[in-house]
Amino acid sequence: MTQDLPSSADERPSKSQLKREMHALQALGEQIIAMTPAERARFPLSEDMLAAVEETSRIRSHEGRRRHMQYVGKLMRREDLNAIQAVFDEIEQEARHRDLAFHRLEKWRDRLLDEGDEAVEAFIADFPDVDRQALRQLIRNAKSERERGKPPANARKLFRLIRDTAGL
Repeated sequence: MTQDLPSSADERPSKSQLKREMHALQALGEQIIAMTPAERARFPLSEDMLAAVEETSRIRSHEGRRRHMQYVGKLMRREDLNAIQAVFDEIEQEARHRDLAFHRLEKWRDRLLDEGDEAVEAFIADFPDVDRQALRQLIRNAKSERERGKPPANARKLFRLIRDTAGL
């Protein structure tokens, strides 16, 4: 008859698991540090964490930075990780929407260059505030560049005009 012994080893995470979690928290801290101050301001961070993030920019030595990142990982344990992850998800979602919007604008540019007047009329119908003269001029110049094998400077200008007109 075997006796069921309470195994405390099963209840506690292994040392390797603790290290993996600590490295994950340090990596999360690195991501926050790498963001712009405006993006960083969106995160619900404690005063200690904000001070540590600010301090990171002043550390020059490799070993000092490594130790500081361990400290950041330690501070991350006290932060609201769910709220931080929610902000990361929100930023990622915004980037995805921005990418989709840029892809739509690129399709407009390609369509304007490939289809001609029919596409121009459709674009003007969708965006009546566009500078029509500048639009037609940029399309002509971009087509000319494409035919002559030149760099697409006017195609880029056309994209900027489309982007500005669309309000992105």
